[in-house]
Amino acid sequence: MTVPVRTTACDVTTPVARSLGRVSLYEGFEVRFGLPDTRGDWVLCSEFLGEPERFDGWRKALAEWLREQYGEAPDRTTAGYVMSWYLNVVGVLGGLLFHTERRVPSLRPADVAVKVAAEGRPHVVGVALLADEFACLPDDPEAGHPAATAVADETALAALLRARFAAHSAQFVGAFGPTVRLGRRMLWAAATDALDSAAWTVGQLCGDETAGVMDSALLLPAKLDPFTSASTLRATGTGWTRRRESCCFHFVLPNAEACTTCPRVC
Repeated sequence: MTVPVRTTACDVTTPVARSLGRVSLYEGFEVRFGLPDTRGDWVLCSEFLGEPERFDGWRKALAEWLREQYGEAPDRTTAGYVMSWYLNVVGVLGGLLFHTERRVPSLRPADVAVKVAAEGRPHVVGVALLADEFACLPDDPEAGHPAATAVADETALAALLRARFAAHSAQFVGAFGPTVRLGRRMLWAAATDALDSAAWTVGQLCGDETAGVMDSALLLPAKLDPFTSASTLRATGTGWTRRRESCCFHFVLPNAEACTTCPRVC
């Protein structure tokens, strides 16, 4: 299956492109608008979802790395890692613009691309947005731009991000689910984790964790289908934490322990 790639239609002077240009995340993690002239390791999400065998290749590369590090590569672990990496990067893209600019980009699979490390651990090292369109609040300085759609308030904007992420996640569940031995609830639990942690993670990285937590509460104020819970973020004596809904199956690796936020622990 050949998926058309839109690399020349992206206008890097548009509001959403400028929004991405004003922020950064992890060191070594690339956030960009549009694809480079030479695509290299960039893959459209629509290519992953249209050709699910691409996930098999990703998991194979991960299995090789895990065997080097741990001596084993259980199928559950490669499935759990890839599931979390994919959903988290789509969630972070949405959470990034929502938290920093109160804008919601298109999250259609054809409008998002990811870059997986070609050497070492094959984790996601970049995300690209390919569409100019965005939703915003009425007082956004670019609300009158042709690519903008203004919505009533923050609650409506959060609901739109939740709906767009759910639509992308539904396609992921449909494509990735048949390739792994993970139940449908586990896949939607991972999507819930990705959405709940997206704005919180961005808040941490941008210096205002509490604001990120508040944004997560806007995005998941209650258990809303198809997600498996409301936001599970909570304050502790040392800061904020959350209980994961899904499991990455890291704990099944030799001499590995469960993550501190794993539902098997909490």
